[in-house]
Amino acid sequence: MARILRNQSFPIFDFPPNPPNHSHKTILVPPAAATMEEPMLPPGVAGGGTMVNVLCCMCGVSIAPNPSNTCASCLASKADVTRGISTEATLHQCRGCQRWHKDAGKWLGCELESRELMSLCLSKVSGLSGRNASGDKVRVVDAGWVWTEPHSMRLKVRLTVQKEVQAGTILQQSFVVVFVVRNQQCIECQAEFRQGSWKSLVQVRQRVNHKRTFLYLEQLILKHGAHRGCLSIETFRDGMDFYFPDKGKAARFISFLENVVPIKTKVSKKLISTDDKSNVSNYKYTNYVEICPLCKDDLLYLPSKTARNLGNISRLVMVKNISNVIQLIDPLSGQTAAMSPEVFWRDPLRPVITAARSRLTRYIVLGKEAVALERNVSKKGTSKRNRNKLAAVILAKEEDLGINDVQYEERSHLGYLMRSGDVNEGYDLKELQFVDDDAEEDRSAGKLPDVVVVRKLYGGVATNEADAAKKRIFRLQRLDVDVAESMRSRSAKKDQEMEDMDEEDFLREVEADKEMRVNMNLYKSELLAKKEEGEGEGGDGNGANGSDNNAKSNIDNDEEDDDDQQVKLDELLDGLVLSDGPDKPMADAGGVAKTDEFGMQYYEEGEKATKDGINYAGRDEARQMESKDAAKPVNVFGKEFMNKEFKFL
Repeated sequence: MARILRNQSFPIFDFPPNPPNHSHKTILVPPAAATMEEPMLPPGVAGGGTMVNVLCCMCGVSIAPNPSNTCASCLASKADVTRGISTEATLHQCRGCQRWHKDAGKWLGCELESRELMSLCLSKVSGLSGRNASGDKVRVVDAGWVWTEPHSMRLKVRLTVQKEVQAGTILQQSFVVVFVVRNQQCIECQAEFRQGSWKSLVQVRQRVNHKRTFLYLEQLILKHGAHRGCLSIETFRDGMDFYFPDKGKAARFISFLENVVPIKTKVSKKLISTDDKSNVSNYKYTNYVEICPLCKDDLLYLPSKTARNLGNISRLVMVKNISNVIQLIDPLSGQTAAMSPEVFWRDPLRPVITAARSRLTRYIVLGKEAVALERNVSKKGTSKRNRNKLAAVILAKEEDLGINDVQYEERSHLGYLMRSGDVNEGYDLKELQFVDDDAEEDRSAGKLPDVVVVRKLYGGVATNEADAAKKRIFRLQRLDVDVAESMRSRSAKKDQEMEDMDEEDFLREVEADKEMRVNMNLYKSELLAKKEEGEGEGGDGNGANGSDNNAKSNIDNDEEDDDDQQVKLDELLDGLVLSDGPDKPMADAGGVAKTDEFGMQYYEEGEKATKDGINYAGRDEARQMESKDAAKPVNVFGKEFMNKEFKFL
């Protein structure tokens, strides 16, 4: 018990020595406080009272009285704001799809240093939401990423929290939370590695003897990402099979096919298992998708009724392009028409000549003249754009040069592209045999042209260079597919040769059609990338041979050349070249994302965090950073970093 010593000046509180090692302390208080008869008043209040101060029990500094009789500095040195908050946690990431596990089988796609990943990390830290183990509420006022080794399988986050340890005393403390990244397959990736795990199969077929249409379809799928969610892809000679884990993803893929090619579908299902008690059945669905057998540059001879319904177009037409409709063009007048898939499947047509390499003949352009068309009110008018493209072209077979003087003069919708000396491919209707009887009669009567120009050749292909394919300035990306067992036979070598020939024919189509290239991604070839690198380093950029000059001549715009179909540099994307050598020093990008060969964006270290407004500690700062700082007092609470659902405010 305390003894109250009274004297004439002030009372004295005499406390016993507790603990024993403390010295005897005497606190002087005003007389009014000793009697506890008059209430204390703040300074400046009428009555003349003053605030009572006590000495800190640890350092002896005069402070305002509080429940612990300890100053804020001593309280910060003793208290631990992070008590009850975990400093280690575990994150699970799927190596197949690079997604992060959230909860209850949910997987999120988050980039490193992103806001979404920060929200996921904070949700894994116990003690942040609500109240911690001591029953006090903890407020997160800041969070930032800390640099870690790229292959350490660790993520570090520096958190700054605040907590009110007693009335009016707020402490703030920073510490580092380490997240260990573990590999775990998601449900979709698990199904991909299991046999018979697919639920819906899409069989895409086209009954033709080439794969040029599937090569074009493959580029459309890659550009739009329509194959996402597909477990595996298997290729056949006449088509491809796409395996999906559920029926919805297969239906979405079929909807994509309907928008890019004319198709008809047929659906069937097979019962796998059933539960009579719960009335639940397990089915596997098979979707058969057939693409129309018409391909780009095929020559058609339309029935009279169909030609009249299509704007009274000529019966001899050529397939200009294949999309969700079949686009036709008259090669002699430039008149165009569109045939819907419903009209085609109601009365299917077979081409009289297929655009195969064996059916095409090479011609040399000797000259051309402009053509003036007469207006025919019974026909659909030719657009001014197509009318200006018509020209009468004088041609000669490449194989006849120096042997005979046979020349052909025909009108062509590609006449505006031709110049003397150019090489093109076309159909020789005089030597080809027609299957259609009406077409054979019209040819015998002289109603059909002798030559139909199909496309113009560019680069080394036009000059018959042996390595023309290697000198092409662009390349295409391919799908990762599995080859069917039926194609792994004795004739596999022959099939591979046919596929290489189909791919070369497809690349020639891409070179000569700008509208076709709009729907696909073209990447710079390694030859062109190396040449640009040599020019950037101050070299002459001539390359190992003279092929670069040919590539340059195809790129440069000549004022006298009105060719708008050749490949330009602005159409090509920067691809990944594995032989680039060591990495070049990069300037500060200012948070601007780069793009890799697959069109995916990526950031340098710290750029993504800076873009999202999150602090980032670099390598040098991270090595000098302590795992936990000492708590320090603050006057007011800071603004919360995230709300209760761990979303950014």
